[in-house]
Amino acid sequence: MLETSDFRRGLKIMVEGNPYEITDFQHVKPGKGNQFSRTKLRNLLTGQNLERTFKSGEKFEEPDVTYKTVNFLYKDESGFHFMDQTNFEQIALNSTEISDAYKYLTENLEVSVLYYNGRPISVQTPNSVVLTVIQTDPGHKGNTVTNTYKPAKLETGHVVQVPLHISEGDRLKVDTRTGDYIERVNS
Repeated sequence: MLETSDFRRGLKIMVEGNPYEITDFQHVKPGKGNQFSRTKLRNLLTGQNLERTFKSGEKFEEPDVTYKTVNFLYKDESGFHFMDQTNFEQIALNSTEISDAYKYLTENLEVSVLYYNGRPISVQTPNSVVLTVIQTDPGHKGNTVTNTYKPAKLETGHVVQVPLHISEGDRLKVDTRTGDYIERVNS
């Protein structure tokens, strides 16, 4: 059993029979009255956000969740297909289970699949991925104006804002948590 004192970002708890992940929390110690925790939760099954206040010392069950490392294979009309490298089992997830991860999935990318009660429910990508620019306005040599950006379409179809010196064919490191350009990678 977990208590409010165990709260941290990323902790998974059961609330009213549903699995939630804590996305933000704050322990509050008022001058008068009991302590409490103000939390922001994300439902692992539906993705809905919930704000809830819990009394100090309240207890919670841990959901039956596990992570498996898999490789992305391909996408077709039936969904996104992954393969477990230990037993070569293939998993197919639909676009709601994938959420925004589709923007960063390239062939053979290693990702973590979250299972709840033995059923895959979501995908967690690495914090950053390297993707190739397939379309952008031409770059200009020597253009070093700071804080000036242009859109660049990546191999997955995701569009990011990049500095003016980036050109087609460049490989970029992209933060999967924010979707932002980090740096150009030399091949």
